[in-house]
Amino acid sequence: PVTDGSRELHSLCAQLEFLLQFDLKEKKSFFGQRKDYWDFLCQGLAQRRQEHEGIRFVTSLDKLKTPVGRGRAFLRYCLVHRQLAESLQLCLVDPESLREWYYARSPFLSPQRRAEILGSLYELDCVTFHLAL
Repeated sequence: PVTDGSRELHSLCAQLEFLLQFDLKEKKSFFGQRKDYWDFLCQGLAQRRQEHEGIRFVTSLDKLKTPVGRGRAFLRYCLVHRQLAESLQLCLVDPESLREWYYARSPFLSPQRRAEILGSLYELDCVTFHLAL
């Protein structure tokens, strides 16, 4: 199993975060706080499902104060529960929502790149992750 001490895990998480932040439009919350990929994921999952366990889990963690910290915790939760590809696919299904959150250079706006990314993420479902959540 992949654990917190794995160099590959840190590289994977950094690449995932890079992808999710690449060409992300700058948005602000009502109180002026900068929105991040966490907010994109929350909105995307809320549009597709009643409630995602990962979102509920992350929002219950009082120690997480920033959208980036919540996003990182969500990615880890999804890796442990083998839900990363499915969760991201639900967020990437609506092209209009994608254009609302991302500029044109985002790989998520290219159907071919999006399919390649999701295909790679679905392969991670075969990997066992034992991470501290």
